[in-house]
Amino acid sequence: MDRRVALKNMGLALGYTVATPTLISLMQSCKQDTAPQWAPVFFTPGEGAVLMQLADLILPKTDTPSATEVGVHKFMDQYLDEVSGEQEQKFLKMGMGKFIEKALTDAGKESAADLEPGDLEPLLAASLKKRTAEEEGELFEKLMSYNEAMAQGEPAELDGETSRFAFATQLRDSVIWAYKNTEYVGEEVLAYVQIPGGYIPCGDLEELSGGKAWSPQR
Repeated sequence: MDRRVALKNMGLALGYTVATPTLISLMQSCKQDTAPQWAPVFFTPGEGAVLMQLADLILPKTDTPSATEVGVHKFMDQYLDEVSGEQEQKFLKMGMGKFIEKALTDAGKESAADLEPGDLEPLLAASLKKRTAEEEGELFEKLMSYNEAMAQGEPAELDGETSRFAFATQLRDSVIWAYKNTEYVGEEVLAYVQIPGGYIPCGDLEELSGGKAWSPQR
């Protein structure tokens, strides 16, 4: 198997491929409430504040709610604490730590709690920038070697650029997936049918759903 394909299949993006009933239930419990404060359980308060800002940079409020308005940050925090394995948790923490460290250095600040969207957006964009096939291949080779060493219990270290690339990619994909699986987006934004009808193997998207993607909320 191609090494890059293998790495992606290992769960570079939080293992969110299938929306099981358990995950859907967990997601629905994370809807935004009226409480003024959110206390993360997996992340530190500073990391949680950064997570919220990054989530809203990826999916800001437009004519639809922002990522945090539908509780994406809460779901990710709870998922990592209750569902993710130890290796996945360590990988995410490592990547976020190096991302925050770079953001603090660039902004000339000392605490993650002091970081603002203007401090985070340039680094997020740089971490997600379009790369050549050769550059991307080198990054995935480093990630594969790191994951293999970790799986075997051997010492492993990733450079800052590779760590930030992995973290930003993981975060972007996870935020989008979680957002699409929230109750509001699933029922109010995407094409939603509570009781699906017959199977239509080939049809015009405009006629079938008004041009919208189908909701996973079924």
